[in-house]
Amino acid sequence: MTPTLDIQLQNRTKSNQVYAYVTGQALDHQNYICLIKADGKTPYFPGNPSQIGTHLAENCAIPLGAPGSTKTITIPQIAGGRIWFSVGNKLTFLLNPGPALVEPSVTNPTDPNIHTEWDFCEFTFANNQIYANISYVDFVSLPVSLALTPTDGPTQKVLGLKPDGLATICAGLEDKNLPCAEDWAKCVYKSNGAQLRALSPNSAYFLNGQSLLKNYYDDYVNQVWEKYSHNSLSVNTHAEWGIVKGRVSNGKLDFPGIGTFDKPSSQDIFGCSTGPFASNTGALGPLTARITAAFNRSTLLTVDFQPDHGKVEEYYKNHITNHYSRLVHKANLDGRGYAFPYDDVPGAGVDQSGFVNGSPKAFLVTIG
Repeated sequence: MTPTLDIQLQNRTKSNQVYAYVTGQALDHQNYICLIKADGKTPYFPGNPSQIGTHLAENCAIPLGAPGSTKTITIPQIAGGRIWFSVGNKLTFLLNPGPALVEPSVTNPTDPNIHTEWDFCEFTFANNQIYANISYVDFVSLPVSLALTPTDGPTQKVLGLKPDGLATICAGLEDKNLPCAEDWAKCVYKSNGAQLRALSPNSAYFLNGQSLLKNYYDDYVNQVWEKYSHNSLSVNTHAEWGIVKGRVSNGKLDFPGIGTFDKPSSQDIFGCSTGPFASNTGALGPLTARITAAFNRSTLLTVDFQPDHGKVEEYYKNHITNHYSRLVHKANLDGRGYAFPYDDVPGAGVDQSGFVNGSPKAFLVTIG
């Protein structure tokens, strides 16, 4: 009998219309696309449609019930999973040939869910182990929190947004004293005049014609390149390569015997996966993670041993920094939650990413 997991979903919003969805790849069905039907327990494996934008053949909107109520759902082993929540309206998921699941998007202005209030958390459940995290890599909207009670050890919690979290993030992004203030303000997405979500600079970049914050990091990058043309940058890969050292030579940040990094653009820094950060071969993977994390946190000018000597209280102190990430961490009850792709890079051993993991005895996900 294949393993399953019961998950409790709790509605702490003020709405009677809250829906949950579960998506991912079913590990016991050759990684096939899997959703859970509206009964909260029956797996649904969509057929291969002949046309793009085909609607699901099954209802996969799991109603959560009245505020304060808890619903238990059952899932099979899933990789790359998400638990989605929407308030007020159901979400629209579509299928393309493959089959490929077309998920709700915050960067496509024609997406059918663009004016709906929704959010999600991420998880993988395999071999009776679960790893789950709240994610703000794309945007912030609804408070989602996690509580995992493992079969051994204390309960692990990720507390999520403060009650006024979205409002304070939006107010911070609209601060006229920020560098490139007009561009940061465009990270606030409004629907019918109300703040619906705060977009990460990467998401806002694509929603605004790929013109946002284009030269934002240029001066900071130049200062970093100047610093490390005279000094060495030490990076602990926390992997087989151990601690490696690099210097700027011939315009490139060079780690001898490993590889080089050209100067990144602002978009390369916010997205963490383009330009000089496109390759994750060998040691370039952990180097990319640690260097992009240091750029987003603006610690490269003050800390020359990454990430070990970086202290959380010293992140985001430069006026050129990822202000979205700064505001997101400040707006969370425990300061945790993925705010850029490599926010799980630890500084001085402190987790910023907001995850729980272990062999689950009980797992509670709360919306609101």
